[in-house]
Amino acid sequence: MDYDSDEGRMTTAEQLATHDPRAAAEALRAIACDDGVGDEVRLSAAELLPALDPQAAAQACLAIASDDGVGDEVRLSAAELIAAPSPQAAGAFRGLPGDRLRHRPPSPPSPRRPPRPQW
Repeated sequence: MDYDSDEGRMTTAEQLATHDPRAAAEALRAIACDDGVGDEVRLSAAELLPALDPQAAAQACLAIASDDGVGDEVRLSAAELIAAPSPQAAGAFRGLPGDRLRHRPPSPPSPRRPPRPQW
């Protein structure tokens, strides 16, 4: 097997998924985030990630979608994969660096201003 080719790396990662899902997720994330790998191969790796590691899937899709060197169709597909409504996608962004809660309860109202004194 040619481990130096994009397809060889993908095949190895896919085979690893049945034996060690965590290692497979890391391998797929590395492929998807590698800007030296072909666009379609990167997207294929990202598409396999949600079932193994939703957080890694989010990181991979974000890397692809924000890479200006990737074709527009592939970038759009990666963005759609991030937004796909699924149980895996629901928790995909938890714990990502720079992540923040966007739907927190509203802040309590500010105290009322005292009335202005009459001069």
